[in-house]
Amino acid sequence: MSVFLTSLILWLVITRFSYSELLAGIVVSLAVSLIFRKYHGIRFDAKLPLRIVRYAVMFLPIFIIEMVKANIDVALRVLNPRLPLKPGFVELKTNLKKDASRLFLANSITLTPGTLSVDVKDDRIFVHWIEVKSTEEKERYISGKFERLIKGVFE
Repeated sequence: MSVFLTSLILWLVITRFSYSELLAGIVVSLAVSLIFRKYHGIRFDAKLPLRIVRYAVMFLPIFIIEMVKANIDVALRVLNPRLPLKPGFVELKTNLKKDASRLFLANSITLTPGTLSVDVKDDRIFVHWIEVKSTEEKERYISGKFERLIKGVFE
């Protein structure tokens, strides 16, 4: 039901309002919700709108700063081939309890240039980094910056 409503609201926001658009939005939203019903295991509670406000105030500024720093780092590596590259996979252990929090953390990591969340299993996230110096450094980075804020917003 939440996938249907979210899809329909998004459809109505990006299209012009007319009866034909509304009917098409209902059909497409229903199809999307039926297709993804068996894959939809993450539940959001009724406090989600308040959490979105907390997210915008607490997490978003820090995330934007980190994303700009990562963009600059990746751009420098592209423009200067002598900068070292040591790509690799890192297994991060997270203290986040809710599936939605872990999903949000994995997506935040992926949105940061130079990183890609490959898999999430229980309390571990597998990440591909453009330069792996040490596993402990990356774990401290994630738990220190993103995880604490995500826990404050979503848990």
